[in-house]
Amino acid sequence: MTSLVQTSLFDLPEPDDGLGPLGGLVTRQVLGRGAWVDVLPGWLSGADTLFDTLLGEVPWVAERRQMYERVVDVPRLLCFYGEADPLPHPALVTARDALNAHYGPELGEPFTTAGLCLYRDGRDSVAWHGDTIGRGRMEDTMVAIVSLGSPRHLVLRPRGGGASIRQQLGHGDLVVMGGSCQRTWEHAIPKTSKPVGPRISVQFRPHGVR
Repeated sequence: MTSLVQTSLFDLPEPDDGLGPLGGLVTRQVLGRGAWVDVLPGWLSGADTLFDTLLGEVPWVAERRQMYERVVDVPRLLCFYGEADPLPHPALVTARDALNAHYGPELGEPFTTAGLCLYRDGRDSVAWHGDTIGRGRMEDTMVAIVSLGSPRHLVLRPRGGGASIRQQLGHGDLVVMGGSCQRTWEHAIPKTSKPVGPRISVQFRPHGVR
């Protein structure tokens, strides 16, 4: 396993809106086949209040899905905010605006939706997948993730086989998957037997990407 290179913001002064700058501080790793990943640890300062609010006030849903011949529980809780839905905390609006300001010229469109996942403990996970429902199946796009709460590992691997990459996402960290990443690579949050607390993942996506 190899790790993505990181640049720390912990020694920088905190801006009034709680968000560190993006330009010049996001570290990009080119994965190959047109895919890349940006990482910025500690982007969101003061994340404790946001985490507590989302944990207690978001209407989390436990879903069940067809898996081959069985219907199984989805091993995490979910909540999706569409383009017309107000986000559950002003900090998420500020984060989305900052992401649009930085990535908009490269992406060519804004982030418009937010999908939230709650991993309650190490038994919750998400299996290998790409966000290929909708336009992500055929077009390059971006998915920006803000991680809150206990650290968990994000693992990426090329579709069809190859060496995987493991990146620990901590409290307030930002990771952005771009280019062909959703089509040519897969990502997962694996289960862990280590004692871990809850984690919330906030995924910002453009129109028509799930």
